[in-house]
Amino acid sequence: MIEIIFLGTSASAPSIHRGLSSQIVLYKNYRFLVDCGEGTQRQILRSGLGFKRLNRILLTHGHLDHILGLGGLISTFARWEAIEHIEIYGGAWTLERVYDLIHGVVFRGATPPIKIDMIEVRPGIILEDDTFEVTAFPVTHRGPSLGYRFREKARRPFLEEEAEALGIPKGPERRQLVAGETVTLADGRVIHPDDVLGPPRAGTCLVHVGDVGRVKGLEAAVREADMLVIEATYLQREADMARHFAHLTAAQAAQLAHDADVHRLVLTHISRRYRDAEVLEEAQAIFPETVVARDFDHFRVLRKDAEDE
Repeated sequence: MIEIIFLGTSASAPSIHRGLSSQIVLYKNYRFLVDCGEGTQRQILRSGLGFKRLNRILLTHGHLDHILGLGGLISTFARWEAIEHIEIYGGAWTLERVYDLIHGVVFRGATPPIKIDMIEVRPGIILEDDTFEVTAFPVTHRGPSLGYRFREKARRPFLEEEAEALGIPKGPERRQLVAGETVTLADGRVIHPDDVLGPPRAGTCLVHVGDVGRVKGLEAAVREADMLVIEATYLQREADMARHFAHLTAAQAAQLAHDADVHRLVLTHISRRYRDAEVLEEAQAIFPETVVARDFDHFRVLRKDAEDE
């Protein structure tokens, strides 16, 4: 199951109730910090998640409200030795700014006491194993930006009733069948995976888009996501200002979710000029399955058909 915890949901500057952009995505043993605005390390501590295994940071772009917290976070890691090795993913321009921040400001040219790998991201798969993959895609903002798609790979469910009817004992034989291996039972019968595995079923999918100035070209990247996390910095009454600063309105985000057949929409990067209710009202008029994220909200990403099971 994929989960996301919001650490900061404010646009551009923090407010009393909202920190700057940051969230943690969880899947099995993976922990991804997506963006790292000012104050993120304190939000991590307040969330109760702590720093353990937080060794992969995915950056959407290089604006300071999305990266400035890296200075303090890396400094803490270096002092506490909580993390021995950290990977920072982002576009070339973003990594240049991060390099200047970490090596020029935090360590002032000295060799960092922890291993820091800066990995330039291009569109496509950036991490993959047998059950999971993370994909990056380009996003239009002021300067090069990225979105990220977290997806469980399709799997064939184990059919318990068929296994019982065939007399397959619980234990290693069933694990082998799930792994796609043929097994021979104690009585000599040969059981094939197709005997006890159902048709492939899609895994869950979370798509995260940071700051973005237009939805054109995004529909394919977010199509049929079980959860789409995207900014809603402005309301439609200030659409001209949204275009000028390359941000979205809540209505635009909702229309994208509607057109791309998304299951659930979560809005973030909320301006201090609006009340949550205003943002929610504008979006839900177009896409009812919308929520406005608040700091420390914790969501589990469920398949679109899970509610019918």
